[in-house]
Amino acid sequence: MSRVCELTGKGPMSGNNISHANNKTRRRFLPNLNDVTMISDVLGQSFKLRVTAAALRSVDHRGGLDAYLAKARDEELSTTALKIKKEIAKAQATA
Repeated sequence: MSRVCELTGKGPMSGNNISHANNKTRRRFLPNLNDVTMISDVLGQSFKLRVTAAALRSVDHRGGLDAYLAKARDEELSTTALKIKKEIAKAQATA
């Protein structure tokens, strides 16, 4: 399972551990990923996603999963999030 957020596309970053003696060794900064079940208001269905804590706050700020996916760019989203976005758009077009 890759350590990438399904909504924002955030992944691991790299940097240095720096000791008191100023020795530098490479390290990885991993995103704060959580397995979350989100509910789509339009579809009336829940979806399991692997999302960062920052993305959860963004979803709440924008007013839910439907509003977040409507504004999100397709390049950032995972394949499952893209499918959900297209289903929501189709449901809103027919309603």
